[in-house]
Amino acid sequence: MKITAPAGMDEEPVIVMDRDTRREVARKIFDAAVASVLPDRLIAGAVTLEKNGLRVCDTLYPLRRDRKVHVFGSGKASVGMAGSLLSILRERTAGGVIVTSQLTGDDLSPLTVMRGSHPVPDESSVAGAELLIRGLSALDEDDLFIYLLSGGSSALVEKPLPPVSLGEMQKTTRLLLANGVPIGQINAVRKHLSMVKGGRLGRCARAAGAVLVISDVIGDDLSAIGSGPFASDPSTFSQCREILEHSAIWGRLPSTVRDVISAGEKGDIPETPKQEQEKISHHLVGTNRLALESAGKCARNHSLPAHILTSFLAGEAREVARVLVALARNISLTREPFPPPCCLLFGGETTVTVRGSGKGGRNQELALAALAEMKPEENFLVLSGGTDGIDGNSTAAGAFADSGLLRQAADMGLSINRFLDDNNANEFFRSTGGLLETGQTGTNVMDITLIIIDKEDA
Repeated sequence: MKITAPAGMDEEPVIVMDRDTRREVARKIFDAAVASVLPDRLIAGAVTLEKNGLRVCDTLYPLRRDRKVHVFGSGKASVGMAGSLLSILRERTAGGVIVTSQLTGDDLSPLTVMRGSHPVPDESSVAGAELLIRGLSALDEDDLFIYLLSGGSSALVEKPLPPVSLGEMQKTTRLLLANGVPIGQINAVRKHLSMVKGGRLGRCARAAGAVLVISDVIGDDLSAIGSGPFASDPSTFSQCREILEHSAIWGRLPSTVRDVISAGEKGDIPETPKQEQEKISHHLVGTNRLALESAGKCARNHSLPAHILTSFLAGEAREVARVLVALARNISLTREPFPPPCCLLFGGETTVTVRGSGKGGRNQELALAALAEMKPEENFLVLSGGTDGIDGNSTAAGAFADSGLLRQAADMGLSINRFLDDNNANEFFRSTGGLLETGQTGTNVMDITLIIIDKEDA
């Protein structure tokens, strides 16, 4: 990093990064965003055990001295959330069930911890759902439970609505994922084919409960996070049919899935619950916006003015990439709407329509599509990563793109468009050194995309 002399006495010195420093700072900004939404940090700030009860955010749940708290949960962050909660409850923990994506070996006794399947449910997801149903159904009216909900729950916990089989649910999920259907619409369909989604799991409980939520959906819609196992569901069977027909997969669905949705449209199968359950409340403890704010603080600590432009980033990854590069180019050339150097921050979740057989995910595809739009002389970096540390069918969190990688690809004779056509961004970035690899983080608040726009390229 160097400081260039100002053009006039009244101007501030301009800090310019070389390419390696720019990449290093981008990684630090992403890491700061993830660190701010790690489960132990979020739960410790939201839950307090008091003399006369358990305080969750601003709500006090009365708790007699002879009563313990039952703990349940599902999602990629559920183990970390449970560990933090147990350190608060200690001997006041009655037991419960956690269904997660990865077994860490952490001692969470007296809880039962099991692994489900993601992104497509399997037999372990059904077993987890059955344990949760039994555990919640066994509680008395004067019991209290905490449910720890985070991203990934839609696949990790599943019990298909008869006569839909698990195999038919799996086929439906794969079709939705492979055809670029937005996650909110995917979950609307899955809720109507499930006995635990769309508020149906909550109907198993007579006890009072608090659902602590780490959001992995745009807009933090409680009915969409984890497919809303305890929340009322505004979507309908008719809307599910529209989604499936619009995405051109209705005719490829298993016949039982079409039969269930058609029966639901006629009223022969009850709709998902449309009213909130009075004794169960939700508390949003972790969001993409919180991660973006921490990313902005980190950028400013590195002398980069930071601007959060949206936490609603969505759309086809390639199309989003074109818009982001156009924005960065405009700032670089015209200083509008912000003068460089600066850091632009975006949160949300894009989609990919899979046409090839390669490896990667939406973040790597976005970065590769951005690289395809860049020019060798341009002075900005684009980094995009999943806060859960997993992008698509790869082990990377995402990737970064800058003019250095563009030149490197040219020197290696790599065709960016060929890798895009095969949806094989992972191989491209592994060859050029552009992968963002964090390992599984234990949290999930969707994706963070950032652009650092500098004064020069070095």
